[in-house]
Amino acid sequence: MSSSDRQRVERVPGARRAKLTPAPDTSAEPVPADESMDAAAEASRTDQGPNDERLRRDVPPHY
Repeated sequence: MSSSDRQRVERVPGARRAKLTPAPDTSAEPVPADESMDAAAEASRTDQGPNDERLRRDVPPHY
């Protein structure tokens, strides 16, 4: 891998932190979630045990 293919640290004038250049072959655009993952999450919600509702209602004490 050559040095031009890597991310570089760039100084930002007036800022306390530096920033990285974008990684090669990446995009800043968000990628939508897979529908298969949504279906798996939905299926796991329907499988409820006897204490699930109680665990959702219980909250820790506040001091």
